[in-house]
Amino acid sequence: MTTQTHRMQFPLSAEDARTLRAGDQVIIDGEIIVTAGLPTHQRLVSCLDGAEPLPMAMQGQTLFHIGSYSQESADRFEVLYINPTTSTRFNPYMPRLIQGLELHAVGGKGGLDAASAAAMQRAGCVYLSFLGGGCTLLSQAVRDVLDVGWREMLTHYRVVRLRVEGLGPATVAIDAHGHSLYADAAEQAQRNLPALMAELDADRLR
Repeated sequence: MTTQTHRMQFPLSAEDARTLRAGDQVIIDGEIIVTAGLPTHQRLVSCLDGAEPLPMAMQGQTLFHIGSYSQESADRFEVLYINPTTSTRFNPYMPRLIQGLELHAVGGKGGLDAASAAAMQRAGCVYLSFLGGGCTLLSQAVRDVLDVGWREMLTHYRVVRLRVEGLGPATVAIDAHGHSLYADAAEQAQRNLPALMAELDADRLR
């Protein structure tokens, strides 16, 4: 499989997202929205149901499962570092958010399920996998805090819009055409399992 590295302006359009293929690398410039909160995702879905307005303009944007450590004063909100969090715990909410917010890029670490991948294919959206534990590298890309939504929530549960430069590289782990590296890995592991178990059994009987 031939892969490419792309430096791209965010937020992506659906057309931009569809140019990417699973395995490609992406370096990000522009604007992203981050949160690490399970309650935040539940609240975003309730916004789509009309319970309250969204905390900021989110249609057609980027939503990354990235936690942040911040400090704030009377006139300044500063993000000191960012780090990806596991996306799989958000599986129940992501298909609705991808479609309802018309997201064209989501990401974090650990991937998303088949229902989310199907929603991504319909919306023209990719899942970007960030280096787990790479907070020093990733944090260096943060240039400015543009907006902070739901300040009454815990800091890493808030919805934060950032301007970044050179964020990444991140891997296109699920592309907008339905190809998932996570699904590939699971299938390969399943194929290899009988031979592995037979080898372990033979070792046990020696």
